[in-house]
Amino acid sequence: MNLDILLSDEDRQFREEIRGLVAWVPRDLLLKMDADEVRFPKEFLAEAGRRNLLGPRFDRAWGGRGLPWTAEVAALEELGVLGTSLSCLWSLVSIVGEAIQTFGTGEQKERFLKPALRGELTLAEGLTEPRGGSDFFSATTVARREGDTFYLTGQKRFVVGAEGADVILVYARLEDEPDPKKGMTAFLVERGEGVEVHHVYGLMGTRGGGTGRLVFKDAPVPLANVLGGEAGIGNGTAVFHRMMIPERVTSAGGAVGMGRASIEIAARYADRRHAFGRKIRRFEGVSFKIAESLTLLDAARALNQAVARAVDAGEDPGRVRRLVSEAKKFSTETAWTVVNHAMQILGGIGYTDIYPVERMLRDVRLITIWTGTNEIMDLVIQHEFYKEFLAAGLEGRDIEADAAGAGLEDEKVYNEPGEG
Repeated sequence: MNLDILLSDEDRQFREEIRGLVAWVPRDLLLKMDADEVRFPKEFLAEAGRRNLLGPRFDRAWGGRGLPWTAEVAALEELGVLGTSLSCLWSLVSIVGEAIQTFGTGEQKERFLKPALRGELTLAEGLTEPRGGSDFFSATTVARREGDTFYLTGQKRFVVGAEGADVILVYARLEDEPDPKKGMTAFLVERGEGVEVHHVYGLMGTRGGGTGRLVFKDAPVPLANVLGGEAGIGNGTAVFHRMMIPERVTSAGGAVGMGRASIEIAARYADRRHAFGRKIRRFEGVSFKIAESLTLLDAARALNQAVARAVDAGEDPGRVRRLVSEAKKFSTETAWTVVNHAMQILGGIGYTDIYPVERMLRDVRLITIWTGTNEIMDLVIQHEFYKEFLAAGLEGRDIEADAAGAGLEDEKVYNEPGEG
């Protein structure tokens, strides 16, 4: 189930270090998180920071390791075996850190990125609002400027880390700009005056990440905390589009890990469990589910690595948007299929807490929804495809001409809008 041929020695080395972190995670922590007894496991991020395993793609000058996306994707698969919450909290350093490294000032990198990579400062992202999920530009959180201070008013919900994050990347619209695409601005909001947690959600799965609703009541944010400083005012749309790369690639990478962990449990069970006088893996109803799961996981893993290389190579932004959307959609739907296969192989015992597959099932259901639902991924994929495909024109062989009636132009009728 490994495609190590796609990884460099550097990628594999980092993956081994991540495996060491995964092995360190106390079993009791996972159980307490799922039971909502631990709502924000800062000790996990602190340990990852101590091992220099957070934000591996970032520049060494800020405490990163200068590794490519291919290494991070390989690492995310390993983190995924822990479930969604810990891999998400680990990814938030990569996600919010991307914004700070790409758009932030040197002073912001010193104040926020460096300590975050050391695991000393925790990050979250305030994106979704009660009235706007996938419709990002319907955001109603506003920022009023008075001198060198902005005052934020509004709400963000489904914020992973709301319960325990020290700094939240918040998108808000400038009060005096009616066009949200021009007025959207990204702020690095430090927890304090005017920032309140009004609700921590009772989630079906993905528990322990402190997912909650944040309310901003004239929360003061100095100009120094506008992402990019003065130049960053009104630049939130560019930040948002850039952020969809780490948002979706990290979801895709972790999904493969959850699927892999579940089917490995089921495959081991199928080799031990007997029915009708033989191991149940000898029955096609079981073995075909394992075969399909392996194929889907290998395909998702290969796609994720191809996408990582495209991002590393600086491919055309439109093509990258399409590819990361494909990876997020395919990997999360693969994980959902594979975890369901695992539960079906386990049978009734899989529906209990004797095995962690029931927890994986609850966790993995969310990832087809967050960072843009998979239906939104479909919209992005076809939009970017048509934009590139139609602009390119005919390339290579004209396949349409390879039909016996290809020359009968009168039979090729294309109605204009409003006709027929």
